[in-house]
Amino acid sequence: MDKNKAKQIERNQLVMDHLYLVKYCALRLLSRVPQDSIDFNDLYSAGVMGLIDAAEKFNPELGIPFEKYASIRIKGAMLDEIRLNDPVPRTVRAMISRLERAIDRLEKKLGRMPEEGEIAKEIGVSNDEFRQMLDEVRSVSLFSQSLDEMLEGGVYPDELIESGEEPLRSLQQEELSAILSELISQLPEREQLILSLYYYEELTMKEIGQILGYTESRVSQLHTQILLKLRTRLKRRLYKANVP
Repeated sequence: MDKNKAKQIERNQLVMDHLYLVKYCALRLLSRVPQDSIDFNDLYSAGVMGLIDAAEKFNPELGIPFEKYASIRIKGAMLDEIRLNDPVPRTVRAMISRLERAIDRLEKKLGRMPEEGEIAKEIGVSNDEFRQMLDEVRSVSLFSQSLDEMLEGGVYPDELIESGEEPLRSLQQEELSAILSELISQLPEREQLILSLYYYEELTMKEIGQILGYTESRVSQLHTQILLKLRTRLKRRLYKANVP
């Protein structure tokens, strides 16, 4: 048997042995995105393509376990599929910008990250109305398209946005990771815990709520609020870094 055929057989076996990762990632993601936003079969198909890509590009000499490497590729492929099927409406983008501007004004005024009631007052709505706004913009991600362009396709920390790229592959990412770590450390302990449980422990909103004594909806609102705060500070830091 020639070398190329042997490698192909080995890659195929690697894919077959790790299909369970695709199912696991698909089920976990389905529990973390809005209902009816995407079908399991679509996620699974995208995940299989990510797994095949991982098997073809995996280099054991890098010292990264295949399961970890494949999981990153699988999640990245699935998230790409979700983004393709769930474009953010212009009205939601406008609301996100409105909230970010309010948070930015308050931070400059207060010298700290604002609390929920302060943000609601700044934009002239009640606490209940503000929470409803958080529900409407829950599709917000840490990085906006404008940031993607600023970073010119750079690699982001997979722990926060579950990128399909290899972790810590460039100096640009290392710098961004350092900035994010610093910004996260400035959050209140409760907010740091929510991020840790959601992104590192990979718990669902419902599971986090059971731990912290909140409803699933409330955890989702808090998570959205945290991301808006981080986006605001991150934009400001990146803007300063790119202004001569």
